[in-house]
Amino acid sequence: MSMNRAAAAVGAALLLLLTGCTSSGTDTAGSSTGHDHGSMSQHADPSADPAAGHDAADVAFASGMVPHHEQAITMSDIILGKQGIDPRVLDLARQIKAAQGPEIATMQQWLTQWGVPPMNHEGHDMTDMGMMTDQQLEQLRQAQGVDAARQFLTGMIAHHEGAVRMAQTEVDTGTSEDAKKLAHDIIDTQEREIATMKQILGTL
Repeated sequence: MSMNRAAAAVGAALLLLLTGCTSSGTDTAGSSTGHDHGSMSQHADPSADPAAGHDAADVAFASGMVPHHEQAITMSDIILGKQGIDPRVLDLARQIKAAQGPEIATMQQWLTQWGVPPMNHEGHDMTDMGMMTDQQLEQLRQAQGVDAARQFLTGMIAHHEGAVRMAQTEVDTGTSEDAKKLAHDIIDTQEREIATMKQILGTL
């Protein structure tokens, strides 16, 4: 048993020596351990409490913008599936999908981190935010050629204008820096797209 204690003491001494060599001059086990935990906490802090740093406005922004973006992608898919559509309109639809798909994933991740359960938006009226009604979506599905392009552009202009209003509310009242940055990006991108759509619409 005494040999075992001696071996353990040697092992402990060796451990102290090794940690002392790698702890930037600290010479006690306590200070070395504190250094390691401090280093770990520096990396873990940003995500240690993912529910921190947001408010009800951030939740409302992400919760509302997810279905809003999803409908924009649905509208884009509808127009991309048609023949005889102006190439400028098709390019715009692809651009919208490319931008808003990743944004949906980002906002869904925030909602999960914030502990917000998935929401069922079916039946919720968001037409005041520029979203198309089911009837308007069906009309877009049935339309062809120039008529379809015009319906898409008219609907998407109103859709983008609603998104800009939602994003501005987040900028004005939100807390999450990430959410506010995304809101700024949405405003900048969609205002440019609104100008492009109005220009195209005037030439069809």
